Amino acid sequence: MANNFKIDLMSRKLIDYTKLVLVLLLIAIEIVICAQTFGKIIIVYSFSITLICCVLLIALEAVNAFVIKNFAAKMVFYGLDSALLLVICILTGNSYLSILYCIVLTQCYLSVERFRDKTILFGISCGLFSVSFVAGWIIGNPEATVYNSLVEILSGVLFGLLAIILDYIIVLFLLKFYRTNLELRAALKEADENRARLEEVYEQLTQTKVFEERNRIAREIHDTAGHSMTTVIMQTEAAKLLIDENPDEAKNRIISANVQARNALEQMRESVHLLAGRGKIKPLKDELEEVIAQTIDGTDIKARYDLDEIQPDEEIHRFVVNSVKELLSNGIRHGKATAFYLELKAVENGFSLLVSDNGCGVCGGAKEGFGLRGIREKVEKLGGRFEFSSEEGEGFEIKIILVNGGKNGD
Repeated sequence: MANNFKIDLMSRKLIDYTKLVLVLLLIAIEIVICAQTFGKIIIVYSFSITLICCVLLIALEAVNAFVIKNFAAKMVFYGLDSALLLVICILTGNSYLSILYCIVLTQCYLSVERFRDKTILFGISCGLFSVSFVAGWIIGNPEATVYNSLVEILSGVLFGLLAIILDYIIVLFLLKFYRTNLELRAALKEADENRARLEEVYEQLTQTKVFEERNRIAREIHDTAGHSMTTVIMQTEAAKLLIDENPDEAKNRIISANVQARNALEQMRESVHLLAGRGKIKPLKDELEEVIAQTIDGTDIKARYDLDEIQPDEEIHRFVVNSVKELLSNGIRHGKATAFYLELKAVENGFSLLVSDNGCGVCGGAKEGFGLRGIREKVEKLGGRFEFSSEEGEGFEIKIILVNGGKNGD
């Protein structure tokens, strides 16, 4: 915003300063004209008229430069300027006529925006200058011969027109250069603003990616470690109850718990490798069977399953495995389930996953925890459907349908 203000300020002030310098230059030239006229007074009232015309010309130029904005109004003022220039030319001669025209025209060029309007002013000015010069010469030199008059008029008009043409070319070139420079600065400012916005958006996207990656890692650890630790806890709890009555069975449970703990450590390592993109994926059916086996090994938990050969991509593969771990752990910990049924079926353009248990169920609807909420959000993100049902004392059932994430292994 500060840069924008700076550009606008420079544009307005520089043009205004230039107009002020032109008015001051006009005043200086007219002082010289009046001084010359005063020095060779022949008729008293001619000096007075010259002085009045000079003052009026300065006033008109100042108003035209700083007040008038409409092109038609500027043309009216320019017509009045031309009439005053004609009078000054007749009274004082043609010495400074071309300079006065150049000053007046430069003021107009600065105030007029369109190139066509500048060109119109230029053409009219060439005609008015020629008429003013010829009229001034004829009235100021009534006794000159025809030959001398023609030579002086022709040379004077050509010299004046050359000055006006050069003024037109130079002023338009400088204005074009100046405005192009302003446009370039404005474009650079806009580019800087766009770059700043892009950097801000990139920063936001980066933060979002970091947040999503943190959630993904948290869910991976939660699903992997939570499932294995649940099995370990169950086995050690069973060992505590059996240690007096059946030490051998208790020992077997502890050995199984130890194996499960080692498996949990190995799974954690696999998860780290997968997060780093270095993991090898087993077939989905084999990995789910392994998860089920680890869950029921050394426990009284029973499980039946019907699994099709499904080959989803790596992301969905990990999601299904982690979801099954989470749902089995939830059923054991919260639902006190002792039996599970799992079904993975290929459907058109995808697959469905069903996990149900015989746990205590819930009354009035299940309350989503971190794991269950994460599963639902991931399913919705993948464009799938997440359904669950439960009644108190009737267990818990969850169904996941993904229509774009897998394909039939056959």
